[in-house]
Amino acid sequence: MRSFLLVIFSCLFLAACAGQSKNQFDNLSEDQLYQKARSYMVDRKFNKAVEAYQALETRFPFGKYAEQSQLEIITAYYQSQEYEAAIASADRFTRLHPQHPEADYAYYYKGLANFDANRTLFDRFFNMDMAKRDPGTARDSFNDFAELLSKYPDSRFAADARGRMIFLRNILARHEVHVADFYMRRAAYMAAVNRGSYVVEHFQETPAVGDALAIMVQGYNAMGLPDLAEDSLEVLRVNFPKHHSLKDGKFNPEYTLETSELQSAEDGTSGYSRPKNKL
Repeated sequence: MRSFLLVIFSCLFLAACAGQSKNQFDNLSEDQLYQKARSYMVDRKFNKAVEAYQALETRFPFGKYAEQSQLEIITAYYQSQEYEAAIASADRFTRLHPQHPEADYAYYYKGLANFDANRTLFDRFFNMDMAKRDPGTARDSFNDFAELLSKYPDSRFAADARGRMIFLRNILARHEVHVADFYMRRAAYMAAVNRGSYVVEHFQETPAVGDALAIMVQGYNAMGLPDLAEDSLEVLRVNFPKHHSLKDGKFNPEYTLETSELQSAEDGTSGYSRPKNKL
């Protein structure tokens, strides 16, 4: 009985708090409500900022802060790690205000939201390899930043977007290499070679190309195609003379993608560094 009463009291308390918050927003003028939302942003109370911006749009849908609030709520959602809501809000803003002078802001934050959407809390603490995850949101983020640069090449966010696109391209290339290695370890040699060839052809100048070539050498050798293996090996020698699969210019038969990644991490040649978030 005591537990039941405690649950009832808790529900009533939360309802009273919600009602109090709602009444607080209802009593504010348009200017006061916007300033309240801004103060929440400054104090990093992003969930409260979202509530204030929502109240502002509900009460003053055609007010003087309507467009600005629609823009700023994107950031509030993003900072609250409500990435899907941030993406939806960004899409809504660019649809309603395609000629807005700060529309690039919406495209940029849409890219940021997709950039972080697939990174779990576990990843953030233990620096998990994003290339081993589903690359869907990485592709979306890359496309978002590409759209930003296409439409607003002189945007204040252009430099950061380019840096993130380089990082994301490396991630996408690395993901293809992991898929190739997966096929290789399961003796699906042609599939492994095809994936490696795809990386070499479509992701030139990424750190993953060296490992893609190494997998192609392994795959061709496993299929009994020494001429094709030698061709791939020659490309590897010329472009990546210090690659971990090479020993005195010859291919090391004990090479694996896992040992290559571990050694790259130790000597700092992996080529992966996440750009700083310039907000």
